[in-house]
Amino acid sequence: MAHYIARRFLIMIVLFFGISILSFVIIQLPPGDYVSTYIQQLETAGVKIDSQAIERLKLRYGLDQPMHIQYVKWMRNILLHGEFGRSFQYDEPVRTIIAERLPITVGLSLVAMLFVWVVALPIAIYSALHKYSVFDYVWTFIGFIGMALPGFIFAVVLMYLVYNLTGHAVTGMFSYAYVGEPWSWGKVLDLLSNIWLPVVVTGTAGTAGLIRLVRGMLLDELGKQYVTTARAKGLSERTLLWKYPIRMAFNPVVSNIGLLLPALVGGSMIVAIVLNIRDIGSALLGAVLAEDMYLAGSIILVLGSLTLIGTFISDLALAWLDPRIRYA
Repeated sequence: MAHYIARRFLIMIVLFFGISILSFVIIQLPPGDYVSTYIQQLETAGVKIDSQAIERLKLRYGLDQPMHIQYVKWMRNILLHGEFGRSFQYDEPVRTIIAERLPITVGLSLVAMLFVWVVALPIAIYSALHKYSVFDYVWTFIGFIGMALPGFIFAVVLMYLVYNLTGHAVTGMFSYAYVGEPWSWGKVLDLLSNIWLPVVVTGTAGTAGLIRLVRGMLLDELGKQYVTTARAKGLSERTLLWKYPIRMAFNPVVSNIGLLLPALVGGSMIVAIVLNIRDIGSALLGAVLAEDMYLAGSIILVLGSLTLIGTFISDLALAWLDPRIRYA
């Protein structure tokens, strides 16, 4: 087990540097840079800027150096000082922006993940054990709709229904009265009254997909010979199901832990804009559009690192759940 953990950890370190290189290169692939975009905006507004001012801007933002030099300086500051650079569009440290928005994203993702598991797993198990029943057909139909329905449309529909039924406008994580206020019980209750909508919206597609995945895996396990043999030996149905087929069907659930965060962030990016949530996804979209390379690259690197950590944890959990994986 120790050898397996050490091997996975080394792979995670190599992948971290691979993600850092790819994120920095991909952000700089589009033609131009932030200075070019900024100058274009000024010229559109009728403001002329001379070549010396352009050079000063490039020198200020470190854009006068080759890409590999920029990358080395960026990574050196991250690893040695915890500095991710300075955001061009916000004109403040990237670390400050990430520290403000990342907790909202992680918290929302964890609650959405819990929602997905609590809803999907019982439905998937019951559907597999009652194959082709009315319950199975109904949830199969609902699952296909949940996977096909765009999240931002679902968010708009829910916002409209909630406002018409209750008169409460669910926009953002807090009501206007609590935005910027210090934490209190009132603010916590206000958060709980608003968080359910983004959780339901972002978790719907994941719930539908997990229902289909676990149902299929469980049906496959139930059809195997060892289940028939265990029943023939007189093992009780409850013990048989929880000791073997259901346990094996949980393998893909555990293995997907590390992929849930980027999936939720990617799927909730437009939803966050619709719901006016200041999370990391909306910041990433704005940074990419503005060619704010340090902010965009840092967000991608942070999300990639969290994915690697989540995958590492899921590998350990999977090795504990199914010891055969340790020798793969």
